[in-house]
Amino acid sequence: MTSTKASFTTAADVFDGWRDDLLTGTPPVFYPVGEGELSRIELGPGLVVLVGGAPGAGKTAFTMQAACDALRLTASLRCLVCNVEMPPTVLLDRQLARLAGIDSTAIRYRRLGAEHGTRLDAGLAALESFGDRLAFLRPPFDLANVAAAADAHGAGLLLLDYIQRILPPGTHGDNRNAMNATMGYLRQFADAGTALIVISRVTRGRDAKGRSSYAADALTLASFSESAELEFGSDSAYLLAPDGKDAETVILRCLKNRHGSTQDLPLHFDMPRQAFTPLDATTATPKPDGKLTAALRSLWDAAGTAGDDTDEGNAADDF
Repeated sequence: MTSTKASFTTAADVFDGWRDDLLTGTPPVFYPVGEGELSRIELGPGLVVLVGGAPGAGKTAFTMQAACDALRLTASLRCLVCNVEMPPTVLLDRQLARLAGIDSTAIRYRRLGAEHGTRLDAGLAALESFGDRLAFLRPPFDLANVAAAADAHGAGLLLLDYIQRILPPGTHGDNRNAMNATMGYLRQFADAGTALIVISRVTRGRDAKGRSSYAADALTLASFSESAELEFGSDSAYLLAPDGKDAETVILRCLKNRHGSTQDLPLHFDMPRQAFTPLDATTATPKPDGKLTAALRSLWDAAGTAGDDTDEGNAADDF
C-alpha cells in the first residue's frame, strides 16, 4: 500500500495571524444592492448569490436592479452581464423604466412625450453614470467566454442569467454532470475575488394542498434544477415567488445563508416600471381580493390537484 503524507494545519499555527486580523484587519468588502432591507443581501468578492423563482416572478428584473444599483453605489465596481435571452437594449429599456419611473410599455414602444421629459433625463443620467462599467456578453454564451470577457472588462461582478444555458468547457454526459462542472468553475471565479449573481431555473413543488405550484411555500432548495451542486456551492440562495395573496407582492425567500440568518424579504414588484422595493412587514396591510380575484381563487382551491402538470420551467419566464 502506498502511504500518503498527511497534510494539516493546527489552530496554533494560524492563531497569531488570525488574531491580528481579527483585532486590526479590514472587514469583508460588500457591494450594496439597495437601501433598507435590501442592504441585508450580502454580495461581494468571493461570494456566489443564487437566485431562482417562479416564471414571471421577475428574476431578471430583480437581479438587473441589484447589479445596476451595486454599480451606482460602488463607484469602482465593474459588472459583466451574461443574459442568454434578452439583448442589451431590452435590458436597458427596463432599467430606464425603473430609474426614470416611466411605464416600461411607453419606453418599449417609444411613446415618450414632453410629460416624460424631466424623469427621462434623470433616468438616462443615472444609466450614463455607470454605462462604461456595465458590459454585456456577446455569444458564445459559455464559461470560457465569460472568463475571457470578465478579465478584459475588469469585472468584479458577474450576473449569469440563467446558469443552465451557460455551458462549461468539455463534454459532461448529462445536465447534472455539466452543472457540477459549472459550479466548480463558478467557485474558482469566486475564489479569484469575483462576486457572482447566478440565476437558476426552478421546478415546481407541492403546496399545502398538494398541488404542483411555484408558490413561495412550495419552493425549497431542492427546487433548483440540477440542484445539488448549485445549493452546495452557493453562499446564499434565494427564491422569488408570489405571496399568493397580492399580485404585486412577492417574497424573496432566503433558503440558505452561509454567513448569517435566513430571513425572508417581502417585496413590492411594480411590474410596469420593473422595480422592486422592500415592504415593511410590520405595517404592510394586505389588499382584500376583488370580486374576480376571489372567484378565481375559489375555483383554484376547488380544483385541488386536477389538471396538474410538471412544467420543468419556461426559458422566457420573466416580464
